[in-house]
Amino acid sequence: MYNDYWKLKEKPFENTPDPRFIYWSKQHEEALSRMLYVINEKKGAALITGEYGGGKTVLSRELLNRLPAERYQSALLLNPMLSPSLLIKEVIHQLGGEVAASASKAVVYNKLNELLIDLDKSGRLVAIIIDEAQALGKADLEEVRLMLNFQLNDRFLLTLILLGQPELMVKINKLPQLKQRFALRFHLNALSESETREYVRHRLKLAGGSPEIFDDGALAGIYQYALGIPRMINNVCDLALLEGSGEGVKKIDRELIGKIVADFEGKEFESVKKK
Repeated sequence: MYNDYWKLKEKPFENTPDPRFIYWSKQHEEALSRMLYVINEKKGAALITGEYGGGKTVLSRELLNRLPAERYQSALLLNPMLSPSLLIKEVIHQLGGEVAASASKAVVYNKLNELLIDLDKSGRLVAIIIDEAQALGKADLEEVRLMLNFQLNDRFLLTLILLGQPELMVKINKLPQLKQRFALRFHLNALSESETREYVRHRLKLAGGSPEIFDDGALAGIYQYALGIPRMINNVCDLALLEGSGEGVKKIDRELIGKIVADFEGKEFESVKKK
């Protein structure tokens, strides 16, 4: 709708997990590096937490991009609210196996064990990624723990990556038998103000537009409102581009950001309006 006005090839601030638009802050680079290390070294499990809208999902997609099919077999679970038995069956399905819907728990686990051994013999590394893992219940987390029992004398047969909001850490801390299984824990913090500026300009440039569409005052206002949360940054920037094109402005300034924030909040946002 506003692409032609701002000379953009595509919309730069969509809230979809498109790895092309990932902004590599130092902590996102570190999180990805550590997840790859855990998988390649067959460490068993890793826990990645962060605030909602902080970039965990797009990070999971980029992780999958770094796991070529000729060497890795991966599964990505986007609906962790499945029952424990369905969760395991979904893992088997995504790893290329088959199991009857009516199969008992013993049969399901035997099938998973056979599948993992076959994949190990073929030289493939197995990564199971569970996004929005804070939705896992106690019974689900017990299934997660049991999956980590699939191992040989010298290595795990799979690596589990759990990504979730901070309450996931709270849940796991209440289960010491699971807590001790994680070889890695990493928390993604919100972007700093300087990173927020770089994030906005980075996405504009990737979309084919000028990185200077938002002036310095606008970028300061965006940070004050979004506090470095990428999803919130995207929301306010997307509407600012729409509003700016409608008003025919040459650049987006702090006053326009204040207007957008007021629409979001239903009230005036003074800290953004101030010069």
